Amino acid sequence: MNYRHAYHAGNFADVLKHVILVRVLLHLRAKETGFCVIETHAGAGRYDLQSDAATRTDEWREGIGRLLAKSIGHQADEVVAPYLAIVRGPNAGATLRSYPGSPAIAVALTRSQDRLVFHERHPEEYAALSALVGQGNRLRAVEDDGWTALKAELPPTERRGLVLIDPPFEEPGEYGRLAAGLTEAHRRWAAGIYLLWYPIKDAREVERFARRVVKFGIPKILRAELAVGTPAPDAPLAACGVLAVNPPWTLEGNLKTLLPALANALGRDQSRTYRLEWLVS
Repeated sequence: MNYRHAYHAGNFADVLKHVILVRVLLHLRAKETGFCVIETHAGAGRYDLQSDAATRTDEWREGIGRLLAKSIGHQADEVVAPYLAIVRGPNAGATLRSYPGSPAIAVALTRSQDRLVFHERHPEEYAALSALVGQGNRLRAVEDDGWTALKAELPPTERRGLVLIDPPFEEPGEYGRLAAGLTEAHRRWAAGIYLLWYPIKDAREVERFARRVVKFGIPKILRAELAVGTPAPDAPLAACGVLAVNPPWTLEGNLKTLLPALANALGRDQSRTYRLEWLVS
């Protein structure tokens, strides 16, 4: 219950996760029929970058701050443009004062026919989230352990949609819970798109997680990873990844353009790198 994302909002990991989220939501919007978005660990929804928590780490300056400062290449700029437009939206002038979490991004990109459900168990984070999205038929915040959402919310009444699983990884065994959560969710709703975010500190642990996911027999799993430095168990986060299950056909091409540009723009040293591959295709 101690994790507060305000310390990390807008960092390189958020950039990767949120650009991918935007590209998936844009794909879903291309059809008129409604879809659902379910998030298991939603956080506060929006973050004050001038708060004590954010200024204590200033992680956003090496993430979204760099991305806003200059071009990362013509084609990559086109991929990130819708995401950057959402970030800039409530920020007047040149100073970046707030950063949208995934709930704010989802709200910005969905329509009256789409439905969104956000789960968050931290009381203060939930209070902020509930104030942001309210409680209604289209938008709803739920105060509980997000892992229960994979049973309570699936399958949704909509035929199309996205599940974002983004645990804080503050407790032991989170990779195991993430893998088990995916197989349970996919069993209930095989047609859904799933985005699973994970940190990379121990490469061997991440590979064990990937092998476990492959054994489930779930088709169409795309892995995207970004390292802005050398990962180490006891060092600040320098690498992370996203597994995309049933990804839109456009996502692989977007990531082929995006990942090298992000590694170059956000990398801290020569150890910056990226990986894009199909775990299952």
